[in-house]
Amino acid sequence: MFKKILIANRGEIALRIIRTCREMGIKTVAVYSTADEESLHVKFADEAVCIGPPPSGESYLKMSNIIAAAEITNADAIHPGYGFLSENAKFSRICQEHNIKFIGASPEMIDRMGDKAMAKATMKEAGVPCVPGSDGIIKDFEDCKKVAKETGYPVMLKASAGGGGKGMRAVWKEENLQDAWESARQESKAAFGNNDMYMEKLIEEPRHIEIQIVGDSTGRACHLSERDCSIQRRHQKLTEETPSPFMTKKLRNEMGMAAVKASEYIKYEGAGTVEFLVDKHRNFYFMEMNTRIQVEHPITEQVIDFDLIREQILVAAGVPISGKHYTPNLHSIECRINAEDPYNDFRPSPGRITTLHAPGGHGIRLDTHVYAGYVIPPNYDSMIAKLITTAQTRDEAINKMKRALDEFVIEGVKTTIPFHRQLMDHPDYVAGNYTTAFMNTWHMAPPEEE
Repeated sequence: MFKKILIANRGEIALRIIRTCREMGIKTVAVYSTADEESLHVKFADEAVCIGPPPSGESYLKMSNIIAAAEITNADAIHPGYGFLSENAKFSRICQEHNIKFIGASPEMIDRMGDKAMAKATMKEAGVPCVPGSDGIIKDFEDCKKVAKETGYPVMLKASAGGGGKGMRAVWKEENLQDAWESARQESKAAFGNNDMYMEKLIEEPRHIEIQIVGDSTGRACHLSERDCSIQRRHQKLTEETPSPFMTKKLRNEMGMAAVKASEYIKYEGAGTVEFLVDKHRNFYFMEMNTRIQVEHPITEQVIDFDLIREQILVAAGVPISGKHYTPNLHSIECRINAEDPYNDFRPSPGRITTLHAPGGHGIRLDTHVYAGYVIPPNYDSMIAKLITTAQTRDEAINKMKRALDEFVIEGVKTTIPFHRQLMDHPDYVAGNYTTAFMNTWHMAPPEEE
């Protein structure tokens, strides 16, 4: 087992990893930029190393600084969390070269599944259902027109190196294709340094449902059931739940075994997520694979009583998985609390938190690194907390979330708490009748009408 793990991340996920390491008797090293010196993950780790100024390119993305921090503290493993370098094949390779265990996918696996077009081709080989579309990268705009015509409108242009909704364009008519092609490539180039595009049939009225998997060094994999991530804004998830209100026992088994087939075909090692689009007829199609822990992993942990971070560490240390597949026996909902103003088009709201009162009680989990007096820096993702409720039924989990949101007080900055409180009362959400298009027609009721 590892003696010391450096956490190459910040905020609540870094703190989450530190807590599990402490329970396992493993020492931890926090790294931080000068903007994060007062973050709880820095205070709770056994050691902490400043790796640079606030810009992530000069700190959390600066591989040389992170490797140097691992070497001077004698860390024998690095946990990347999610975001930043968690799916960076070059960083995974550098860790190998320095005899530091990267608690995540191998560089070959990241390369294979990180390139969306290559991942889709691999899943086709494995016999996993895929969305119709281009066979790999589109060569040029003439090829783009040809593929769109063969696939049939509407289509979705996607950046091959993409993520977080960058470089994606839905196209409903041929006359809009060229503008979408040019703008998607430009956005992809700016975000990822790569403007390669591929195309898929646009699945109408889809649910975004993902399957959590874990694979080990023997080539075996298991699934830990699904998460419904369909409530999204600009392809960014806002809230997630498990089990999905759209799920049936038959569909769960089919999707779970498809995810296991995908994982075992590529001999995946570690925790990962196979993401699917599911149409209104419950046909499902492979979308992508995330070779890291997900933001929304706590809801899976809650409904099956399983520590996914602990499992990641064990698998990385060579411990084989049990091979058991899991199904939820409770219902759990996660609301991402962002420092954003939901009444003003979700504009970021960094600054000092003057007051914070956390909700409590049975079935409430709060993952956060902030506190009263903490200054939210403007340099990073705006998520400051994840509020999770767990109960026997979906209705109970929703009612518990309403109560928890009413108790949750954050002053000094704007947050998405009012959005989530309204969402919990929305008739379509309460009925479980929502798709990825839900936010297209969302309108916040003004504060006085709450």
